[in-house]
Amino acid sequence: MLNLLPLIQNETLKVWKKKRFYVIVLILVVLIPIFTYAQMKMAQSSEDKDWRSKLLQQITDYQNALSSDRIPEEWKTQRRVMVQQLQYYLDHDVNPNSPNAVTFTRGFLDNSITLFIPLMVLAIASDLVSGERTTGTIKMLLTRPVRRWKVLLSKAVTLTLYVSLIIVTTAVLSYLLSGIFFGYHGWNQPVFTGFQVQGSAVDSSQVHAVPQWLYILMQSGLIWFSAMTVALLALMVSVLVRSTAASIVTMMAAIIAGTILANMASSWHSAKYLFAVNLELTNYLKGTPPPIEGMTLPFSLLILAAWSAVSLIVSFVVFTKQDMMN
Repeated sequence: MLNLLPLIQNETLKVWKKKRFYVIVLILVVLIPIFTYAQMKMAQSSEDKDWRSKLLQQITDYQNALSSDRIPEEWKTQRRVMVQQLQYYLDHDVNPNSPNAVTFTRGFLDNSITLFIPLMVLAIASDLVSGERTTGTIKMLLTRPVRRWKVLLSKAVTLTLYVSLIIVTTAVLSYLLSGIFFGYHGWNQPVFTGFQVQGSAVDSSQVHAVPQWLYILMQSGLIWFSAMTVALLALMVSVLVRSTAASIVTMMAAIIAGTILANMASSWHSAKYLFAVNLELTNYLKGTPPPIEGMTLPFSLLILAAWSAVSLIVSFVVFTKQDMMN
């Protein structure tokens, strides 16, 4: 392990010097205030109604939509679930959308898990190996008296550190910047979790309230697991593909196509084995219906773990056997 520390330090510095993490922070600093401002304007436009009236209006809108023949059945199922969940919040006198920095952070992380955070991860992960092939630095690295698997392991550890840093930075900046508009309270506000979705019915027997700080910790852990799957897949593609551009485009296409597929694959049951369909792990915390009926949190975790394991195996086998000098 001691022999790995200099390699990890070297890989960490190489990623840092590319200044891509600075770009990620800059993107967050620009986008988060825009989303915060948009949410603030929405809150101001409906400030004449109390939160109970707004929830009742949402429930009415969902129920009206259920009578329309133009809405697909899977959308109707999602609305039936939402009606039952919103009614649960009403019955327990809890506002699920109380405007504060913690609620904004929770919502921003939820909406970032399938596309925004994976794309930020790709900015770091997609050229860890292919980028060094393009510049020729991989030849210098592999001429050192260090086993190849250690070189790749140091890259994987560095990637894990940066994925963790991206998620922490996203959460911290969301809280700090949105707090300017909404205030920094809300840590102990209750959030209900444990909804069990069975078709269009919701089993609330396991529902319990947790403070928002605990919910965000659980949420961040699931986002980290999802982001690491994307990162390890990107590492594998970076090993297999010599071109940095091809590596980035391949993974971006997979993520974007998977996001679209997750919204259209309700009748294609085999799609539940694709990694992209399982990325939105936080939906299980919220009790949102899964993309394909029958999917559960343990199932999605197992599928993502399998994709991650296969990615690591392929990466190490190819990297240790392939001719990297040409």
